[in-house]
Amino acid sequence: MSAALVVLAVVAVVAGAVLNQRRNVKPLVGEPAAAARTVVDLTLEVDDATSPRTIDPYRGLGAWVDGFDFAPAYTGPNPPVTAADLEAMASNGVRTLYLQASRVGSRSPDVLENRFVLATFLQEAHRHDIAVVAWYLPKWTDDDADIDRLRAMADFEAFGHRFDGVAVDIEWTDDGLEPTERGRRLVALSRKYREHLGDDPLGAIVLPPVLTDVVNEQFWPEFPWTELEPLYDVWLPMSYWSFRSEESGYDDGYVYNTESTERLRAHLGDPDAVVHAIGGIGGIDGVDDPADPEEPLARLEQFDDFARSIADTGALGGSVYDWRTLEPAARERLDELLGDEAGRS
Repeated sequence: MSAALVVLAVVAVVAGAVLNQRRNVKPLVGEPAAAARTVVDLTLEVDDATSPRTIDPYRGLGAWVDGFDFAPAYTGPNPPVTAADLEAMASNGVRTLYLQASRVGSRSPDVLENRFVLATFLQEAHRHDIAVVAWYLPKWTDDDADIDRLRAMADFEAFGHRFDGVAVDIEWTDDGLEPTERGRRLVALSRKYREHLGDDPLGAIVLPPVLTDVVNEQFWPEFPWTELEPLYDVWLPMSYWSFRSEESGYDDGYVYNTESTERLRAHLGDPDAVVHAIGGIGGIDGVDDPADPEEPLARLEQFDDFARSIADTGALGGSVYDWRTLEPAARERLDELLGDEAGRS
């Protein structure tokens, strides 16, 4: 594949209204009244061909970044995660970045988050041989908001670079819908997206069945597993054991993920369903841990059991949500267990 190097000087508005993404949005608390202008120099490698999408990005170790951590509409001019973090991800064995490329809400009037920022993430990821899987959380509206955003992710391209995969985050229940109606909309949306993607692999980021089968059967009853089975290629159960109590027995990276994976495959009627397991949330090492985290965080010593579960269930890969809440020691340990470091040992 031939490539050309193009040097761009891009003037980006990074406060107030970033690249027209924040129009009609009130400034965040503490933002300067006047927009600051910053010149960003990028050397972009322009590809003249696009490789076909495969399930390969779901292999090995992944890292997760959501819109609240990188998108200017939510972070203001100083996001906690930027494209510069791709270098650290690469050095910690990450093969794939899972990036929330689109959101629906008053701060996200467009079908994608800031395109300049998305292009920068794609460029830097590919420069470091990291794949990027774009994901989106549908809200099950009765208009085209969800499908328009999903299609935009699949079609987005910047200088020949596009997302290496796309995935649907299937977890929203704060919608006032009856479970059967929500399930009907989920299946209808999935069918539309499958038609748009053709043979491209599609990932399903799903609630762990232990949550919906055991912990809270009313969370999403009558979930349409069998109807979704032919529409998705890779299943990503969110086995966030840090939310489970020690008394339940599920505050354990091995137990929670293994049982969720087994239940998932049973619901799908496919013992060989392709899985990329997601653990978490975050990872703390017991030294200078945050005093009051927003969410309960996983402990570093639990990662070994999570990695063992991934191996025992034959999962394609694994990751911990999310990159920002992983302390440096946790990132290093994940590399040793699941990343490039594991492959070298």
